[in-house]
Formats: sequence, structure tokens, C-alpha cells
Amino acid sequence: MTSKLPLTACQPAPSSCLTPVQFQQLAEVPAATAWFANIDNARTRRAYESDLREFMTFTCIDDPAHLRSVSRGHVLAWRHELERRALSGATIRRKLAALSSLFDYLCDSNAVTVNPVEGVKRPRIESTEGKTPAIGDHQARALLNVADACTLRGKRDRAILATLLYHGLRRAELCALRVGDIQERRGVKHLQVRGKGSKIRYVPLHPGAAGAIAAYLEFAGHSGDVNSALFRSISNNTRSRTASITPDGVYKMLANYAKALQIDVAGFGPHALRATAATNALDNGADIAKVQEWLGHANIATTRVYDRRQSRPEDSPTFKVTY
Repeated sequence: MTSKLPLTACQPAPSSCLTPVQFQQLAEVPAATAWFANIDNARTRRAYESDLREFMTFTCIDDPAHLRSVSRGHVLAWRHELERRALSGATIRRKLAALSSLFDYLCDSNAVTVNPVEGVKRPRIESTEGKTPAIGDHQARALLNVADACTLRGKRDRAILATLLYHGLRRAELCALRVGDIQERRGVKHLQVRGKGSKIRYVPLHPGAAGAIAAYLEFAGHSGDVNSALFRSISNNTRSRTASITPDGVYKMLANYAKALQIDVAGFGPHALRATAATNALDNGADIAKVQEWLGHANIATTRVYDRRQSRPEDSPTFKVTY
């Protein structure tokens, strides 16, 4: 049976007031649909939609109203199926978390009486250290200087790499930056960053990144356009003031420079620069609670995966052995 998850509420036609039919349709929106509509982050929404469709297909549910009949037995059977497919522990945990989040909302809405995911054992976290690699300081320095400082593309790429390495931004956060997001607060320049869940945070602008950004904006010629994308696509630099470099463009740009520098690290990508920034800040004495706020993490446990101070290679007994 094909599952259907109605994830959008009935949209009233533009008018000064709702018709009686529209009012009734909106009043009958299932709680599951309301829960989904309240997920602000688009990536989270897509992932949760996929996970819930998968669960509904497995349990042959084609109407969200039937979710109230789901028992712990259904959830256990689904977990067993996920394990049979040899999915990673992290993937299984995420899928169960999506389902649990939905049922928490349904409980709060009095649509169900219990959360059937409660008490279902989830795969153990294999390590407290994140799997996203952090590169060495010498590799970070090489990346900061690899782009050609005499061309528009090179100046832009230097500014992008400096912004990522000095501030630990997510790729999507970087792409969303506007010229007007460089703001002065208490005499210090900051970046206004739009994080997950549309949360705004202010990150002090590192002098190394400030210089690179200023050089790029002067060369590109849009420093005075506060509503313009900060990091524009090179092909659209003069044609479209709002077209930013895309997340995929950032990935490809970084991959090309990594190849040129022979940075051959498994799992290396833009998020590795975020991990590198966080690891470097912690290694150099930054308070972990401040790093949590700096990175825009809702939970400090997420920040701790970047804390590699207890597993630094240079501290290993390997380098104490002498013969």
C-alpha cells in the first residue's frame, strides 16, 4: 500500500476572510500535519518526511489519523527491519528520533495517550568523537592561502575559506549571508548568522576573515549593496545581486583546492572546516559553552563531539616510545 503523509495544510484563497468551507478544512488539519509544518529547517523537514513515509509504508498506514493505533510492537518491528538492512547505528537513531518527535507532539496535542517509541532501545553511540574529520593547522593555513589573490574568483574563495575556518559556519549559513550581515556591535564587527530553525546569532568577525572579505568586496564592487548576497556566484556576479554561491558550489570549490593541496582525508568536505574551527578553538582554551553558542548548537552534547583534547595524536604514548 502506498503511504501518503499529508504534510501541507489547506491554504485559504487570498481574501479578507475564510469561507465556512475553508474554516472547517483548517479545523480538521491532523495533528501530524501541524507537527510537520512547525519544523522550520528545510533539511530536517526533508529527512523527517522520508523517515516517516518509510515507517508508514512499513506499517501500511495511509492516513495520519491511523498513527494513534501504532504500538510499541510496531516500532520494535520497524527497528528490527532497519537492523536487518544493516543501516548504521546513527541512521537508525535518527529515524527513531524522527518518529519519537512526532509522537511527542501528538501526546502534547492529546491526539494519542502514549509515545510508542518510548522505551525502544536505540543503537549505542559508538564514539563520543564526531566522525567529521578535522584537518591539521598546517593544512588549514595552506587552504587560507591556496586561492589566487589576483582574480575575482580567487579573492572570493579566499574570503569564503577564511569565513569557514575562522567562524565554524555551516555551509548553508555561509551561503545565506548578505553584505548587510556584516554589522558593528559594541565597536566590534560581527557576522549576523541565520542558523538552524531560523535562529539568529552574532559571531565576532575574525581579523583574518575581515581582511579577506573586504578585499573581495572591493574587487567585486558590491560592498555598498546591503541586500546583496555576500558571496556571489562568479558567473552571476554582475547580473544577479541576490544569487549567492550554492552549497554545492562551496563543496566543489573546496574539493578542487583540497585536490591541489593533496589533502586526502576520508570524509573531507565543508563540514570538516567547521570541525577544524571548533577543534582549534577548544585546543586553544575556548570555553566549551561559548563554543556551543558560537556554533549555534542547541545541545552542548553536540559540541562535545568536536572536543578532541583527550585524543590528540601528539599526546599518544606512541611518541613517548624510544629505543
